[in-house]
Amino acid sequence: MIENTFINRFKGSILLGAIGDAWGSAYENQSLPDEKAFYLFKEPEKPKIWQFTDDTQLTLATCEAILEDPTVAPKTLITYFLKYYNKNRINGIGAATLKALQELNAGAHWSQTGRKGEFSAGNGSAMRIAPLAFLNNISRERIREISYITHQNEEAYVGALVVVLAIKEIINNNWNDTSLIKHIIPKLPDTNVKDRLIALHELENTSIIDVGKLGNNGYVVNSIPLAIFAAQKVKTQSITSIFEELITVGGDTDTNCSIAGQIMGTYVGIDKIPKILKDNIKPLSGYNNLQNIINKLPNTN
Repeated sequence: MIENTFINRFKGSILLGAIGDAWGSAYENQSLPDEKAFYLFKEPEKPKIWQFTDDTQLTLATCEAILEDPTVAPKTLITYFLKYYNKNRINGIGAATLKALQELNAGAHWSQTGRKGEFSAGNGSAMRIAPLAFLNNISRERIREISYITHQNEEAYVGALVVVLAIKEIINNNWNDTSLIKHIIPKLPDTNVKDRLIALHELENTSIIDVGKLGNNGYVVNSIPLAIFAAQKVKTQSITSIFEELITVGGDTDTNCSIAGQIMGTYVGIDKIPKILKDNIKPLSGYNNLQNIINKLPNTN
């Protein structure tokens, strides 16, 4: 078992989540190589540009809200969401989140802005929820409220809940075997997200790439279970190899890598994140803000 202080886990979660986001952003929705395509020499390489996206930026906004208000009242959180939005500091924003921010900016109440209906079961709530796992008394109702700001959907809420529960299992030193998923399943309401996690638990020894064939896009039922499945491999695989496999899977690679990174970062702590990965994000726009917020994170929950 890796022994870590609370603050090392918190910092590790935020930093490795940002690394996963930046790395994954260079490959988001990129199609896998066409085995039938012929190139006289070799397939021309496309430039891969790392950048922080809404996954990192809204996670950092959530951290700032926690620093001001440890209860994370929705009205506090949306203040920071809008701060980032109005300063054009959010890249690659999803449709549901964009809708909510536009309506919040126009004065709508947060309880009315979340997307509803068929296209509201995205991973946009789960991608920014990780900091709440480091709060001692965070309730499921508060997680639901925070989720519903952008996605008024039960599956989206449960996806966010899964991320919080996964991180809390690690913080509380409950994860003492290889399957993190099995610790989460009994704590979830009956949903498609839960059903997918049950299916993945039965595939524990399967590769990330093979599991990714079940679904890799931003639909919360595909995205969150895949990210958790990948993250739990951190006990048997390197962090780098896990990110590489998630990128090979394709689809919503920035969010899938970001959430997996948040969970792995909690497990290994900031000091065990490979130096080369830390160095890779130092030149990126927004790095100084990331580092400043990490340095301000509270030492206790």
